[in-house]
Amino acid sequence: MARVSDLHEKWMKSPSYRKEYKALAKEFDLAAALIDARSQAGLTQGELARRMGTTQPVVARLESGRSRPSMRTLQRLADATGSRLLIKFEPRRSVSG
Repeated sequence: MARVSDLHEKWMKSPSYRKEYKALAKEFDLAAALIDARSQAGLTQGELARRMGTTQPVVARLESGRSRPSMRTLQRLADATGSRLLIKFEPRRSVSG
């Protein structure tokens, strides 16, 4: 059976796959940040859901990157994990060449 990492490496050779993968990078980054905030707070998905006033499946969807949370939801998650929500803009790196 093929490993996911092997398949990913193979698929990255395809320009269309690479383009779609890169388009999802920001969602993956957000999902990872949400998981990290919950983990740093030592909470399960169920515990976080209770603190946020929602359900565990909602938290699972947020952490999977399958949904785009509102600012209100992000603030509720920050409050529930004892975190501070920061949103900032940074200049993009220019590509030489």
